Amino acid sequence: MSALRKKYLTGGAVTASGAALLMGLGLAQPAAATGLPHAPVAYFSAGQDLTGRQMPVDISNTTCQNLPEPALSAVNFTAADIEVYCDRDCHTGLPGRPSDLSFGLGSLHQADFPYPALSYKVVR
Repeated sequence: MSALRKKYLTGGAVTASGAALLMGLGLAQPAAATGLPHAPVAYFSAGQDLTGRQMPVDISNTTCQNLPEPALSAVNFTAADIEVYCDRDCHTGLPGRPSDLSFGLGSLHQADFPYPALSYKVVR
């Protein structure tokens, strides 16, 4: 009879654990979904990790755009890519030093930049 009792306890423990796991998964899903934007959005931020003043990106404008102030991070949740430059007027290079350096901020990405971003261009 003790062997039969162990089966019931084990089966009950498995059922309770499974129910707790399913309930935990059900509660975690809505919280994770709220962090994503519900519409296309792209902007530069003055601080690291998307903090500080936000400067929106006009995704329909594919000409070079100078930022009103240096940006240290950006987010791009759109279907376009964004070329990011550390110099004004979309000139490649390190700040004040010509080279071929620029950054690509791909669709559905966010980034912190190693150098302040000063201009950008939307690429379709």
